[in-house]
Amino acid sequence: MVRRWNGWGEEEVNYPLPAGAREMLVQLLGPGTPPGEVRLEDVLSGLPAGRLPDHPLISADPEIRLRHSRGQSLPDWIELRSGRIGRVPDGVAFPESSEQVRQLLEYAQEYGISVIPYGGGTSVVGHLTPVGDAPVLALALGRMDRLLEMDELSHLATFQAGVSGPRLEEQLAGKGFTLGHYPQSFEYSTLGGWVVTRSSGQQSLGYGRIERLFAGGRLETPRGTWYLPPFPASAAGPDLRELVLGSEGRCGVLTEVTVRVRRRPAAEYFGGCLLPGLEAGMAAVQELVRQRLPLVMLRLSDPLETATTLAMAGQARLMRWLEKYLSWRGWKQNKCLLLFGAAGSEPEVSFARRQVVAAVRRWGGMMLGGKPGRQWYRTRFRVPYWRNSLWECGYAVDTLETAVPWRRAAVLAGELVRQLQQGLAGVGEKVHAYSHLSHVYTDGCSIYVTYLFRLARHPEENLRRWRQLKELASRTILQHGGTISHQHGVGLDHKPYLPVEKGEPGLKLLAGAFSLLDRHGIMNPGKLC
Repeated sequence: MVRRWNGWGEEEVNYPLPAGAREMLVQLLGPGTPPGEVRLEDVLSGLPAGRLPDHPLISADPEIRLRHSRGQSLPDWIELRSGRIGRVPDGVAFPESSEQVRQLLEYAQEYGISVIPYGGGTSVVGHLTPVGDAPVLALALGRMDRLLEMDELSHLATFQAGVSGPRLEEQLAGKGFTLGHYPQSFEYSTLGGWVVTRSSGQQSLGYGRIERLFAGGRLETPRGTWYLPPFPASAAGPDLRELVLGSEGRCGVLTEVTVRVRRRPAAEYFGGCLLPGLEAGMAAVQELVRQRLPLVMLRLSDPLETATTLAMAGQARLMRWLEKYLSWRGWKQNKCLLLFGAAGSEPEVSFARRQVVAAVRRWGGMMLGGKPGRQWYRTRFRVPYWRNSLWECGYAVDTLETAVPWRRAAVLAGELVRQLQQGLAGVGEKVHAYSHLSHVYTDGCSIYVTYLFRLARHPEENLRRWRQLKELASRTILQHGGTISHQHGVGLDHKPYLPVEKGEPGLKLLAGAFSLLDRHGIMNPGKLC
């Protein structure tokens, strides 16, 4: 199957909007008008020739270069679909080993070439966009996808860093293990990409974020090869893995990754329930997360997302039935959907389910059984395909995420939605925005916001609207003490807001470390800091 060159996923896979969803969008935002799009052939005919000296591992084919030039951010889409693309890599290499990566870095240093590591191409914050005037080489790591070593006694697995999520789990499953890291981009994103962007999977409550799973590895830097041995624990100074986690290719190319794995669970269960408002939902979630149950997921949607999710899933009839039933029970129009997942032995999963039921009932909620959880599980990696369908109907959709302590969460979630909804009033356009808590911790939670707006006919106007909304939301996050990124890294899009979070000494420390490993600044320049 062939990946779309200007959208999400495989060309043969479509996820059309239900009729009810289109009607809802027209009511909320107005009729959509899809902007004109360019053909792949027309874009390729306008690409300049590559500027790299010949190398046996490098291709200068125009289509290959274009397909490795951008990620999946909304600005990336606007550029690709309008054909108004800036720079693209001058060549793409497909190494199959750490040694070949080492050779390519030496080649790049010799000729003054910038290097952009490319995993699954799923970045949503501008990691893959070429910056500067130097020739650019994209290092596509997809052929580096093998399990190199499995230590079953220590529960440590070492992979080549280009392994995709499905390929990683397939190789672990053959030995009875799992990593349990399932970001929404799981089908295409890579283990190395997860590490260098500090990724968080949908079931991180139970399995852990990537920083907990990352035990060590091998980094090829312009200065040389750097090994990070996997220790259960160490007091030998600062943990240098932290310089690799979230480094976004600035330190070098991560070629091998050792991760902490576990035996595949004997049982899993995903279910859903409704709570009478965001305050009650947050209270129930806090109670559950602090019990340290064998839960792998707690995902709480605000009232707007709850209604939108049901409409987008074609559940209008269920929505009407729920409205009548909940009205009879005395609920107001502020119900929140809570999805939860548990994994472990049969008794552990059963115990976790009973505790969820008890907490939900204590906070006035009602259980919905396993159907909502099963539906979410079946479609969890298909939701990004809606981006294609929405664009074709004339609507843009984007997301952003942050994390804050519990005491700030409700206020920030509400303020983000309010600010975005009013963000395009100056041009007479409406924005539909809603949020959910995608990851929860004992001390706080992440807030994941989705927002939709109508596409204009001109790409410059679409990009201007996106920038206006992005800046508005980012400043709101900083004003309320949130992190500028919970799970997608920094790239280009979050870079202007990083100084508030890191401070001047922190940014100088990062710049100094990158300069030590890459004195000529060839590694993914312009990103992060």
